[in-house]
Amino acid sequence: MKKIIILFCAFLWVIIIKAQDKPNILWITIEDTSPYFIGCYGDENAKTPVIDKLAEEGVRFTNAFSTGTVCSPSRSAIITGVKTYKLGTGNHRSSYQIPERIKGFPHYLRKEGYYTTNNSKTDYNVANGKQFIKEAWNENSGKAGWWNRESGQPFFAIFNFMDSHQSRTMTNPFSWYENKVLSNLSEEERIGDNEFEMPPFYKDSPEMRKQMARVYNSLKLTDNKIGKLLKRLEADNLRDSTIIFFYADHGEGIPRGKTNGINLGYRVPFVVWFPEKYKHLSPWGTSGVVADELVSFEDLAPTLIRLAGGELPEHLKGRVLMGKYRNKPTDHLVLSADRADNGIDMVRTVTDGDFLYSRNYYPYQPEVRFIRYMEIGEIKQQMRADYAAKELNSLQNSLFEERPAEFLFNVKEDQWETKNLVDDPQYSSILKKMRKQLDQELKQARDVLFLPEYEIAKISENEAAYDFRMDKKKYPFDKIYKAASLSGIRSEKTAEKQVKLMYSSNKFVRYWAIMGMRSQNNDVIKKYKEEISILLEDEYEPVAAAASVIMYQFFKDSRAEQLVRNYMKSSNDQVAMQTINMMVYCKDKMPFVDVAKKVQNEKDRNKNVRGACEDFLRYL
Repeated sequence: MKKIIILFCAFLWVIIIKAQDKPNILWITIEDTSPYFIGCYGDENAKTPVIDKLAEEGVRFTNAFSTGTVCSPSRSAIITGVKTYKLGTGNHRSSYQIPERIKGFPHYLRKEGYYTTNNSKTDYNVANGKQFIKEAWNENSGKAGWWNRESGQPFFAIFNFMDSHQSRTMTNPFSWYENKVLSNLSEEERIGDNEFEMPPFYKDSPEMRKQMARVYNSLKLTDNKIGKLLKRLEADNLRDSTIIFFYADHGEGIPRGKTNGINLGYRVPFVVWFPEKYKHLSPWGTSGVVADELVSFEDLAPTLIRLAGGELPEHLKGRVLMGKYRNKPTDHLVLSADRADNGIDMVRTVTDGDFLYSRNYYPYQPEVRFIRYMEIGEIKQQMRADYAAKELNSLQNSLFEERPAEFLFNVKEDQWETKNLVDDPQYSSILKKMRKQLDQELKQARDVLFLPEYEIAKISENEAAYDFRMDKKKYPFDKIYKAASLSGIRSEKTAEKQVKLMYSSNKFVRYWAIMGMRSQNNDVIKKYKEEISILLEDEYEPVAAAASVIMYQFFKDSRAEQLVRNYMKSSNDQVAMQTINMMVYCKDKMPFVDVAKKVQNEKDRNKNVRGACEDFLRYL
């Protein structure tokens, strides 16, 4: 009996020692922020001393990227470690089914003895959210923190600061911002309207500066609150045993940034601070190091699980960034942007940190497309007013005009992405390389978001899109991708191919054929009235709805007009949203005002459908 007691005590001692060897991990996440507006990243006008000091004493990453450009898809990739175009979670706040075997990564930390807390935003964009959250967190609330764990238990704690969120920097009324942000800053802390440089894609006017100053002041308030959290960590004598991660959930929350598939939407500030005890885990060194290796949110889950001492589940394909299981750096990342609220879109992006290539699959929509949550902001309304008054230069105008099929930006030299290099022969080799990298990744991943969201919603009723994409019979990806890859290439030759694909036996191929036709030049579209009209009879609603909009918009077809009315008020929210969204970009909307008003006032309607109606009615 004595030997058993001794062995048991020894066993407990080993467990305690192992637990003590595991680092505490603190995640500080902020909202909607580009590194371009933070002091340690070179903005001399920013007032972010706490973040700057963290970078001065830690590792600052210059090439860290979110895998999406709006919060819920980005957070879906963070919490699961799976890219949204595999998981089917790319469309903002869609909450579709994911496989039961895929857990939030804190679940695996809990298995290794960690006390996991989230304070307190979730927004994970998955079905069965309550169960998913329960499995991930010991505590999930506005009061959650490391302080309720068992004595000596390692912790993983997230604190999410909302003060730099788009609602603060552009969407909520200026009076709200004055009350919630400015009033919490002293005169010395505030940044005035003329104390920063305006991004060149905005008009440099007093009205725009008034709105842009919100970004800086909201970040200053965020910085103050981070400082208070770090003081509490120190007061609890935990700073010397805690690795601190600081990052934003995606890029800048101003028009052209958030929701838009370019560098400004993807690139995030990212800093890791190591206490002396755990400096050996950093492959970059510590104390003021600048690392330029590519980091994406897909890497966070495997990195944290390995730091906690766990084994990686099969579905995690990202890199382990640090520690003995570190994976070698990659030379490029593939990122994605899809629907944000009522703003349907699809962009796939490749970056190597110096250059960024984006493929736009719905390029008839501009960079600052109609999204209700942005349209109610004063800055967006000011931009549209300046555009209507013809007070913008060519770069500023381009934000409101149809996009090209492809962007190629030298973001190392052209921070604000002002010059598209796609047609510059000097960069043809880079363009070809990135096109190939994109093709290879999407084919290997079998990107499930090449399905219309109408289909993703139907699939999710019975199975996860993540699993569905691997069925080559149900989802002949190569055939669908070939059709989608024509979308945005504006030429007679391409249009001829798209017309042939309109008669495909595969409904998803027909969908991409008609959506690709919508992105053709107007004079090309008008040559195919008869061919497009045949699709009014298509059995697949997303195809017939798109054809109806095109037939009305370009040919004023009376039958199509009635069909558009029917599809706008469809009981299927996805069909209604697709139709209304396409109609927002039609100049003659007056015959449909009554339908839009009726749908907008339907209380049981999906809020994105109502939001699309609001945009429709705002700009007649």
